[in-house]
Amino acid sequence: MRSFIEKTDRILKSPLGLGPRGLLLLACLLLVPALVSPLWRLTMFAPQYQEGLRLDIYSYKLEGGNHGQDAREINLLNHYIGMKDLAAEDFTEFLWLPFAIGTFGLLFLRTVVLGTLGHLVDVTVLFAYFAGFSLWSFAHKLWWYGHNLDPTAAVKVPPFMPPLLGGKQLANFEVYSYPALASYALGGAFLALLLSLFLSWRAARRPGQVAGSGPG
Repeated sequence: MRSFIEKTDRILKSPLGLGPRGLLLLACLLLVPALVSPLWRLTMFAPQYQEGLRLDIYSYKLEGGNHGQDAREINLLNHYIGMKDLAAEDFTEFLWLPFAIGTFGLLFLRTVVLGTLGHLVDVTVLFAYFAGFSLWSFAHKLWWYGHNLDPTAAVKVPPFMPPLLGGKQLANFEVYSYPALASYALGGAFLALLLSLFLSWRAARRPGQVAGSGPG
């Protein structure tokens, strides 16, 4: 057991090679579109809206298609079924998502400059938790909107959950929900972290090989 602990400690303290550091820089750059591009897009089609109503969800705001008109139209439709208006102030995620993404950028850079394999493991686990929690938070928000309907609304519909991924028929609307550019960028950053972790771990486990001395 002692030898296993000592071996693991040695591996985790091994410095990162150039290849893993480059992948960490790539992951950091991929956070930029995650801050300025839409994370998710919801689109609604109906006979009276054959062009579709679109709503883009950013890390810090909601933005309706057609210069914001689609968001107002969606809220008007929601009013008839008793759903609360989609308002930025109700999305607490807008308060912490940009801060969290920026913090990960700093952590990635710190690992590039000072990091060891142990630092890389830590930041990868934290980023995986952040991604999972963010997805859960979004799903819970969709569930909350569809299950807190005003009982005095003009049109009575049973509680529902808009689709998190894919399409769903809601009354006479076809609703589609898919990741947008920022989510793909975050996914790319996570893949870069995993590849960096794999390369660093493989290099550190080579007999007599120091992770920072090889080609990475």
